[in-house]
Amino acid sequence: MKPYQKIPIQECHEPLVPIPLEQFAVESPHPYLKLGANYAGKSPYYLRQGVLDALIAAQNNLQQNRQGWRILIFDAYRPIAVQQFMVDYTFQSLVRERKLNLAELSTQQKEQLWQEVYQFWAVPSDNPATPPPHSTGAAIDVTLVDAEGKIVEMGSPIDEISERSHPLHYANATTTAEQIYHQNRQILNTAMTSGAFCCHPREWWHFSLGDQIWALQYNQEHPQNPITARYGGWVQ
Repeated sequence: MKPYQKIPIQECHEPLVPIPLEQFAVESPHPYLKLGANYAGKSPYYLRQGVLDALIAAQNNLQQNRQGWRILIFDAYRPIAVQQFMVDYTFQSLVRERKLNLAELSTQQKEQLWQEVYQFWAVPSDNPATPPPHSTGAAIDVTLVDAEGKIVEMGSPIDEISERSHPLHYANATTTAEQIYHQNRQILNTAMTSGAFCCHPREWWHFSLGDQIWALQYNQEHPQNPITARYGGWVQ
């Protein structure tokens, strides 16, 4: 169990609502649909109403400092079945990338690979007490596009399993390119946190509001006034 999964949830029953995609940039076609994920005819571009309101506010704040820039939505609501698909896909991708033969791996070697996967991916649990963040409608994966519509370079792709994915990986960079990556990540982080989101400690692209990860970070910063999560798992 990850630390955030110990945070209790008091579901507020706020509705899951469609994201007005015309207001943002969008990864199209949806990246997981391209891989074969089955959304059972449902759209991944949904969020809880309060989370959507905060996302709109975050983009407004971004554009006050970066005229014409927009938030690019990579992924939002994720059903448990899609979470399972992506966990399995990521495990298989690691096996392929490292030119491993799955049939020849020991139980310990397989377990080590799974541990790497679960450092970045939430367990696809249907337990109401431990929902994957994206399955709550309170988490979103985003990056930025500039005024010309070009994706802003962040130094690593979304979903990469590596140290480069950590939000502050380039904080002490000495090369110009890497310093720009850090600056761009800070622009994204400033915009999103201005909208009350928190950033996942291992993923520069993952932000949430009102879920267990968000509540854990709040409690770490305000130990005298702990809160519970207000968004639990949601079936679209």
